[in-house]
Amino acid sequence: MLAPPVVDTDFPTLPRFRTGKVRDVYDLGDTLLLVATDRISAFDYVLGSGIPDKGKVLTQLSAFWFDQLADVVPNHFLTLDTTKFPVAAQPYAATLDGRAMLTRKTRPIDIECVARGYLSGSGWKEYRAEGTVCGIRLPAGLRESDRLPEPIFTPATKATSGHDINIDEAEATRLLGDGALFARLRDVTLELYRRASAHAASRGIILADTKFEFGFDGDRLLLIDEALTPDSSRFWPADQYAPGGPQPSFDKQYVRDYLEEIRWDKQPPVPSLPEQVVARTRDKYLDAFRRLTGRPLL
Repeated sequence: MLAPPVVDTDFPTLPRFRTGKVRDVYDLGDTLLLVATDRISAFDYVLGSGIPDKGKVLTQLSAFWFDQLADVVPNHFLTLDTTKFPVAAQPYAATLDGRAMLTRKTRPIDIECVARGYLSGSGWKEYRAEGTVCGIRLPAGLRESDRLPEPIFTPATKATSGHDINIDEAEATRLLGDGALFARLRDVTLELYRRASAHAASRGIILADTKFEFGFDGDRLLLIDEALTPDSSRFWPADQYAPGGPQPSFDKQYVRDYLEEIRWDKQPPVPSLPEQVVARTRDKYLDAFRRLTGRPLL
């Protein structure tokens, strides 16, 4: 029998820094404690049902990628080991174990850094209308889910609510106030994507696109937040890849499809998910984790 999902955290002696759609972040002084709950969102709303172990997948998969890609760019990750968390967090170790990571504090950069190797999602919508993605002109005649001639960098604004908004190079440079920083973020993002794509391909998975966040620790650029999870990436099974339409995936598309089937109007009240949809979504997250890491979830 599965343990019930962790859809909220309440640690009275820890100062809460912020609450996101999935993560509860606590301020431990010199460090942050990022706790990935089992909440799941779709169409900009947190749903009424959690997905058991989803938060553990996000945390442990991010830690795997932080280790794999540390030679490309350093990151904010410190430890998953609850015995090494500050004393104030120790009473909550049973809840935190496997789903929380201790990280450095940084000054976050205010754009999302997206790499796309395939034409899908908002990129496909823009391409159909304009022949471009974030202002980048692409060859004519591409189909949905086609592989691009080469990966592209497509930044977006960070939205506190609703969807992030795709922007072009000029707008991203304006927001950053620094053309050199834009070039650095682009180059690092694309190298992270190339490295991660190669690893995923070796495990039978296509990394269609992914988004990264970065911050500064002093003058040092760090990869922060999560990395290459089913929440921040499109992972497709390579043996089922068939361009020309949407692809089977390891992410929450299964949940979105269910919500479309029941014709939810994407307004409150938010629906809860039936048991079989919860179980199938959990299986997809766990499958992605095991394939990519080659190890069981802790």
